[in-house]
Amino acid sequence: MTTAERIKIIEASCKQVGRGVFFSTLIIVASFLPVFLLEGQEGKLFGPLAWTKSFILAIDAILAVTLAPVLISFFLKGKLRTDEHNPLNSGLQKIYHPVLNWCMHWRKTTLAINIIALLISIPLLMSLGSEFMPPLDEGTILFMPVTLPDISNAEAKQLLQLQDKIIKSIPEVKNVLGKAGRANTATDNSPISMVETIILLKPADEWRKGIKKEDIINELNAKLQIPGVVNGWTQPIINRINMLSTGIRTDVGLKVYGQNLDTIYALSNQMKQALQGINGVKDLYVDPITGGKYLDIQVNKDAIGRYGLSVDDVNEVVESALGGMNLTPTIEGRRRFSVNLRFAQDYRNNLDQIKRTLVQTPASGPIPLSAVADIKISDGPAMIQSENALLRGTVLFNVRDRDLGSTVAEAQNKLNSMVKTLPKGYFIEWSGQYENLVRAQHTLIMILPIVLIIIFACLYFAFHSIREAFFSLISIPFALIGGAYMVFFFGVHLSVAVAVGFIALFGIAVETGIVMVIYLNDAMQQLVALKGNSKETITREDLRIYVMNGAVKRLRPKLMTVCVALFGLVPVLWSTGTGSDVMVPIVLPMIGGVLTSSTHILLVTPLIFLMVKEYELKKHGKLDVLEVNA
Repeated sequence: MTTAERIKIIEASCKQVGRGVFFSTLIIVASFLPVFLLEGQEGKLFGPLAWTKSFILAIDAILAVTLAPVLISFFLKGKLRTDEHNPLNSGLQKIYHPVLNWCMHWRKTTLAINIIALLISIPLLMSLGSEFMPPLDEGTILFMPVTLPDISNAEAKQLLQLQDKIIKSIPEVKNVLGKAGRANTATDNSPISMVETIILLKPADEWRKGIKKEDIINELNAKLQIPGVVNGWTQPIINRINMLSTGIRTDVGLKVYGQNLDTIYALSNQMKQALQGINGVKDLYVDPITGGKYLDIQVNKDAIGRYGLSVDDVNEVVESALGGMNLTPTIEGRRRFSVNLRFAQDYRNNLDQIKRTLVQTPASGPIPLSAVADIKISDGPAMIQSENALLRGTVLFNVRDRDLGSTVAEAQNKLNSMVKTLPKGYFIEWSGQYENLVRAQHTLIMILPIVLIIIFACLYFAFHSIREAFFSLISIPFALIGGAYMVFFFGVHLSVAVAVGFIALFGIAVETGIVMVIYLNDAMQQLVALKGNSKETITREDLRIYVMNGAVKRLRPKLMTVCVALFGLVPVLWSTGTGSDVMVPIVLPMIGGVLTSSTHILLVTPLIFLMVKEYELKKHGKLDVLEVNA
């Protein structure tokens, strides 16, 4: 073979697959369009993945039609062997040929098996639970109990020490550090009644045999049942993300809006009672609105008149003795501090001491504060929370041992009748991780039809045929079969990570289908070139033989397309450590989908192609042969 002949063959081969490879790459990029439109934390997590893959594929599409043919002309030299000389390829063909022949003989059975498998996958997907994101194991536990709002500093300190001692008694706990109240920062508004305890665990190989992280949490929760304390279990990172993004420190929060704090608190408690007993609802708790303790000092105007005092005189004593009065600033280098003066804590830590606070009078000398003011402890809101200019209360709970979507759906069903009877001006809103789940689902559902239209348009430009574009597009639902089975049998809930896996699967499935259709049309071109394009010269047996040849003789490139995807994805199933919780749900639908879509494309696509060509030959008297080499 001369150099010119070799170059000519390479040029013809590149033209044969060039358009298909280019448009299949564009289809994969288009399939990632929903990922680009994701918002919030899901957008930040999967956005880099979509951008990286899109840039790589964009360059790949250009190189596939420019640099690749040049490199082939340089390196594809010497004595070239046919596929029959490759023992692996010939062995696969010996298996594939009789299977494909059986499918073409038993057409209805083959199509029925595929359709039944597709129909079975639908209820499997419908039976799966839903969640926003797979729970990422951070390797650390955050214990967030909440107690009564009027707890004192001393009681909070004692409670914290007791809890830390109980937590440290678990063998799997390495270190524990608890904090009550807020840190010395304006961004932390935690009350003294809220405790945050970070629990560091030992490496998993040092745990008791057969124990898991969920078992550790359940054991800790059972040991930490202290009266007046509601336990809450989460992880440090996801807790901070939840609080920053939704203002809710648990997985789910039911926000109750209205005009009156007492009414909001009463409605919140009613909703809490309705939610108790729902499977999956854990750490159920109403954020306290009332329960705070206030020191009320009301000046007795008749009494101050008798002693010749004014209201300002009494208020000045209260401010300086109890609240503290700024006297002067102190300067230390570039820093300035206020000097504050008030009574020592021993003189203001109980009601009797406060009543004996002295007030100087013009004529009667010092008198106790209780002589000119009514002093008492009254109840009030521990913390006033508002959102969108409305007062707000919250019912908080975590979800464990069940998926997020079905848990909230059952909770909503229980509260439907109560929501309809809320007083005028009061309404509820579901927040937390469920809020993110609804947002992500809305984005994916809205953009998915647009993606399918874009994929269909790319297929049309690749084949210049609506029929061929449609036949390549139907490989997508059959790719869902394996993805649905894999997700179901691995017990994974539907989430944004699973959706991203299915999105990536769409492009791979269509790409493999394009390669098959290209080779089948090439076989039709060979048939027409040999026997002409007429039903008088072409028989049904000729069609079957050439479709078989187009499918079997090009088995290796189609299997290579599938194997490249599988070899890169299968190792993820055995990955461990931080991050594997998110990666496994992504690759499960891709692995299962690649297997079923490749099986469909190798066995069913040639069958459908043969049936279509037989129909064309019977109705029109000739074949509609596509020019895919241009």
